[in-house]
Amino acid sequence: MSSSMPQTELGIALIGTGFMGKCHAMAWRNVAAVFGGAHPRLEILSDVTEDGAGRFSRQFGFARSTARWEEAVSDPKVDVVSITAPNGMHRPMAEAALKAGKHVWLEKPMALTLEDAEAMAETAAAHSGQVTMLGYNYLRSPAFQAARNMVRDRAIGKPVAFRGVYDEDYSADPLLPWSWRMTREGGGLGALGDLGCHLVSHMLALMGPVAEVVAQTQIAVPSRPSPDGAKRVENEDSALALLRFTSGAQGSFATSRVARGRKCRLQWELHGTDGTIVFDQENMNELWVYRAGDDGFVRHLTGPAQPDFSVFCPAPGHNFGFNEQKVIEARDLLTAIAGGPNAGPDFAHGLEIERIIHAMAASNGTAIRLGR
Repeated sequence: MSSSMPQTELGIALIGTGFMGKCHAMAWRNVAAVFGGAHPRLEILSDVTEDGAGRFSRQFGFARSTARWEEAVSDPKVDVVSITAPNGMHRPMAEAALKAGKHVWLEKPMALTLEDAEAMAETAAAHSGQVTMLGYNYLRSPAFQAARNMVRDRAIGKPVAFRGVYDEDYSADPLLPWSWRMTREGGGLGALGDLGCHLVSHMLALMGPVAEVVAQTQIAVPSRPSPDGAKRVENEDSALALLRFTSGAQGSFATSRVARGRKCRLQWELHGTDGTIVFDQENMNELWVYRAGDDGFVRHLTGPAQPDFSVFCPAPGHNFGFNEQKVIEARDLLTAIAGGPNAGPDFAHGLEIERIIHAMAASNGTAIRLGR
């Protein structure tokens, strides 16, 4: 892949310094060391305060800092803008960056509302010279890439059913304080926008487009404590759905942010006419595969035979990690900027994910058809 990496430096702006901001910074610092090509130039970092921006710019290795994100996206030395800000800022930041002629790497979810996502996809289409990519890093794990190749090569026959779950417990405690993430205005969707969209990205990559969905959502903890008294939770804590794919295959989907004991249970199994594949992100360094005629499932450990593993480590069975997935994502973005294929999801493909999760949120037990 290094041959399609940029051979000239690209200037990087980073907006946001939380969990994902730090992941982006590490990916930008490591991508050329792993895959070759020119090292990106860490040009400017933006945070909400001047003090914070300055402190994190030094920690992350950026040359300059600003408390005004508008300065970062319009800076003439910047070619690519990484956006890891809160969900409500995704649309204005991404659109401003595209209109300024920048490439955009945006963390999921794409937007607060489906209308915002549609507008962003239109803006991206109108600026086709700029590359867009959404931060669905779980698509980059070597185990998942191997599973997708198996499905493509019909190693387990024709896919007939998909069963997927993404559960965490970060909101399970009813005494957890209220935050903007629990509002429609600040957070948009709840578990669907934070977790379920990742499961949808896997589902689409393996099964293809969705034709129909019927779903129910639940707010398990209706109010949360705050310094101003109890405040209402506005978005869903969990969601369940049944799906029909355009291929005719069927699917089931579940996601929850209040599932006690679950930390990152992005787990699915895919049934084919000749076998089954099982994956669990909590055990991301293995696949379980059954093929017709086997005595049982076979455990496949990550190793150099799987996509992108060997550039990090030449030895099989040595574990891959979350941040390595982000480095691969940065490589994919740079490859697209250099004129190679866009592995996505770009904003057009991201809109497809948004349409599915927003249909689930709106369903309330009624089937919704999803057309192209």
